[in-house]
Amino acid sequence: MSQWLNTPVLRPNAALDEFIVMPNRVHGIVVILKRGRGVLQYAPTGPRSPSQTIGAVLRGFKSATTKQINESRNTPGGRVWQRNYYEHIIRNDDELNRIREYIVDNPAQWETDRENPNVVVKADFKPAPQLA
Repeated sequence: MSQWLNTPVLRPNAALDEFIVMPNRVHGIVVILKRGRGVLQYAPTGPRSPSQTIGAVLRGFKSATTKQINESRNTPGGRVWQRNYYEHIIRNDDELNRIREYIVDNPAQWETDRENPNVVVKADFKPAPQLA
C-alpha cells in the first residue's frame, strides 16, 4: 500500500484517483498529468519525469513492490505480478463515476469471485453439438 500511495511522489506526472487493494490484485485509477511541453523529440532542457506513460508508472510500481515483497519473504528474484495489466482510457465523467463505483464495491464481491481460492466454481459443462 505504501508503494501505491507513494506513486505521485516518485512519479510526478501521475496522480491517483480511486483504488482498492484486493487479496490478489489492485484496482486503481491513475491519471497521467500533462506537464511541460509535450512529447520531447530532443534532449530535455530541464528535469523530466520518467513517468510519461501508464506503462512506466506501473513498471515502477511493480518493480518497487516486487523488491519489497521478496525482501520480506526472503525470496530474491521471486515472481509477484502477472506480466501485463488491464488498462482502459476513461473518456467522460459518467464513465469515471461508474469505474469509481466498481472499485469501491469490488471487495463486497470477493466472496463470489472466481479468483478467490475459497470459492468453488462449478464449470458450466455443455456438450459440443453433434455434426450431422
